[in-house]
Amino acid sequence: MSKADITLTAQKRNVLGKQVRRLRREGYTPAVVHQRGGESLHVSVDSALFKKAFSAAGRHHAIKLDVDGKKYTTIIKEVTNAPASYSFYHAVFQSIKEDEKVTAEVPIKLSDEIPAARANLLVLTHLDYLEVEALPKDLLDSIEVDGSTLIEAGDRLHVSDIKVPSNVTVKTDQDHLIASVETPRDQVAEADAALEEQAAAEGAVEEEPAEVEEAGETAPEPAETEDKTSE
Repeated sequence: MSKADITLTAQKRNVLGKQVRRLRREGYTPAVVHQRGGESLHVSVDSALFKKAFSAAGRHHAIKLDVDGKKYTTIIKEVTNAPASYSFYHAVFQSIKEDEKVTAEVPIKLSDEIPAARANLLVLTHLDYLEVEALPKDLLDSIEVDGSTLIEAGDRLHVSDIKVPSNVTVKTDQDHLIASVETPRDQVAEADAALEEQAAAEGAVEEEPAEVEEAGETAPEPAETEDKTSE
């Protein structure tokens, strides 16, 4: 399926509430299409085809949704997975206009060349998606983040470090952490143990034996003083 032309067919549905269970059993996913300034449409889509479209479009690429012959340009705003299952329970589409900017979530991809990872340090990712605003045609499939500055423990990458095209506006807080470097726990434990051993070695001082009295030696008696007090 080409990302330049992702299409999906839907049917209007009158089945609501608990009755949608039948739709799911028949292989359909219930969904809603939100329209700006208009009524929301309750629709259903073939579950297998929706899964394929969502895999290609994510939450950042336009989908041409055909609802009983009427075309809508949409993006997927929300999906709900069925409990303990990889199938979709419900979906929400947002109707958009080609000439109006939209807000969407674009996945972040950290580059493979990360010096800290090669040094067997722990690289933690704190953000998977970036919220951006752009015209539908300018929405990015993903945002590549340079990880070459992640070298040693304590190094960090923030949203402010990301470079995007001028026609894309980043809405996520600039101070939000994207990735950080930490020392693995086993390395910390080994380092702590080595320091303890070193401290013990440096602090070990041979104790001198305490002075003892020689056999038969007694402390001298205090000298007698003449009592000059008159009787």
